[in-house]
Amino acid sequence: MNNQMKEPIHHKTTVSRQQMITTLRRYGIDDEDLLATLREVPRHRFVPENIIHQAYADKALPIREEQTVSQPLIVALMTQAMRLCGSERILEIGTGSGYQAAILSRLCAAVYTVERHPALSQQACSIFEELGYRNIRTKVADGTLGWGGYAPYDGIVVTAGSPKIPDPLVEQLKVGGRMVIPVGDEFAQELTVAEKTDSGVVTQKIGGCRFVKLIGQEAWPE
Repeated sequence: MNNQMKEPIHHKTTVSRQQMITTLRRYGIDDEDLLATLREVPRHRFVPENIIHQAYADKALPIREEQTVSQPLIVALMTQAMRLCGSERILEIGTGSGYQAAILSRLCAAVYTVERHPALSQQACSIFEELGYRNIRTKVADGTLGWGGYAPYDGIVVTAGSPKIPDPLVEQLKVGGRMVIPVGDEFAQELTVAEKTDSGVVTQKIGGCRFVKLIGQEAWPE
């Protein structure tokens, strides 16, 4: 696991980081490196000041541009499903608040994250810089097209719901790599793990979820 800047627990929160970890363990999150990372990364830095007291509650929280920072359990499930060992280069689609990218960055070699809203990308960049997370690259673009300049990737995490798995993302995934993506309609999706093999893509559903829509050329129209 990569080193990171330590930050004291925020005393305005009504649920502590340790309470959050206890909840995640109860729901079957058992990767100790992941749990340590979730305990250390300051989620309160990625939520609006007016709801900072809810930062460690196991719930999605609203941010700018009608987006959300995902529920800690969903972040944990998606990250655990990637089966990271520390050397991977990961593409994230949907930077949002930056929280998922921050978690990934502590558990792999490099994160490349794409966001379609410039204001969200800029804000996330500022937080990464303040926290000393140096292995995250950001880009403002249509995330459904991926980020071809650094492909292929060992893994891809998509943090918005899509009607299908976008073909460009499959193309940019290494053989043997894994993608975690919510797939379904605009109201409910199945969290899906797609593994790329020499003969195609093998998928596994790991649970129901509800994300904001993935907007772009290869998913939902704006």
